[in-house]
Amino acid sequence: MRRLRSAKIVSTLGPSSDTEMAIRGLFETGVDIFRLNFSHGTHEEHKNRIDIIRKLEGDYNHPVGIIVDLQGPKIRVSKFENKKVLLSEGSTFILDSQINLIGNSSRVSISNPEIYSSLNIGTELLLDDGKIKLIVKNKSDNELETVVLVGGYLSSNKGLNIPNAELPMSALTQKDLTDIEFISTMEIDWVALSFVQRPEDILEARELIGNKAGILTKLEKPLAIKHLDEIIKLSDAIMVARGDLGVEAPPEDVPGMQKKIIQSARIEGKPVIVATQMLESMISSPTPTRAEASDVATAVFDGADAVMLSAETAAGDYPVESVAIMNRIIMSVESDDHYKTVQSAKFDRSHFTDADAITVAAKQVAHTIDACAIVTFTKTGSTTLRAARERPDVPILGLTPDLRIARRMLLLWGVHPAQTSYFEDFPDVVESAIKVASQSEFANKGDSLVVTAGVPFGTPGATNVLRIVKVP
Repeated sequence: MRRLRSAKIVSTLGPSSDTEMAIRGLFETGVDIFRLNFSHGTHEEHKNRIDIIRKLEGDYNHPVGIIVDLQGPKIRVSKFENKKVLLSEGSTFILDSQINLIGNSSRVSISNPEIYSSLNIGTELLLDDGKIKLIVKNKSDNELETVVLVGGYLSSNKGLNIPNAELPMSALTQKDLTDIEFISTMEIDWVALSFVQRPEDILEARELIGNKAGILTKLEKPLAIKHLDEIIKLSDAIMVARGDLGVEAPPEDVPGMQKKIIQSARIEGKPVIVATQMLESMISSPTPTRAEASDVATAVFDGADAVMLSAETAAGDYPVESVAIMNRIIMSVESDDHYKTVQSAKFDRSHFTDADAITVAAKQVAHTIDACAIVTFTKTGSTTLRAARERPDVPILGLTPDLRIARRMLLLWGVHPAQTSYFEDFPDVVESAIKVASQSEFANKGDSLVVTAGVPFGTPGATNVLRIVKVP
């Protein structure tokens, strides 16, 4: 299952892609990692999807990644008497702390009344992805009195966003804790944290998840951008979740945020997914708009490790077509001379190590001798992370004895992971590199490979060997 591109594709599963045939079709078309959205579906439904993916992995003898996306503390209004109400500009609208209150055009309860203490007179509130805007006029322990600045129809269970306030809420709800307990028994690779506000949210999740999965932090609140460097350091991967980010931040600021996040994460060697509304028109159309195609291309030009499909594959009418078109867009961008120039541009190496120097040299050597691939041998993934950060102009074969690490490396730009034996000697690594490169159709007789590893083996981050080998 060799992919002919470097950026990866993440696909969300749902009603449109629940069967083994559907999931197999997505994988064969180009999906590298599947996302399970725990905001929807039961544990039984998700277990069935995981079982299908792991069976698929065995059938193709190729790692397949799984992301579990936790719901997080999404604030929502309660239900309305007639399912929706009309809020008129200038009218008063009360947010009540009363549990299970059935709302009307003057009052409704919300799911997290504990936030009231953090809000001040004059704080602006956004409802239904920013379509409706309120401003706090008065407050008490039990309710917020707001005035409608921008009106419209508001339906039951719509979301509430508070752009500029740090809220007294953990990034993990009781539902999330139950979900973490469930997935601890499953073979999953990444846990995505929703609505992270501060670095402490990641530390809390790390204590619960341990090393069972990588921590994928979703950046969807502008407040989190203020702690960007620390959040990236504490995370194993980052997602630019532009849906809520585009609600709470001015839309004209989101493209710049996207570029900043991708660049900052690359400096730290952390993979980045760009997500939300990438090919949204393909939920109901067999082709995307030109703007959507350009949006995907921009994310790839920016250097994203992966781009993600959400409702397009989870609930859309054209899931396989969405993957096929995203695959074509990525391949078109990566064949563009400008893309190669952008990816090879220098970036901050002020705190790089000796191991980083070996990786930089591997890229240069591979280019000079026209090698067909760079091969890394890693136990923890750190050697391969370094190689991916350098964006070489040849594929990276990531060899590891740990299947869990092989699955996680699927998220890395340009990396084609493979599980191998654990080796004690570097000559064994070379032999395995030649075998995997040949069997995976990366190399032919007479081709050159650049092989890197850390010797002695078993020391994380100790990449210190580079060797050129010929395929016999």
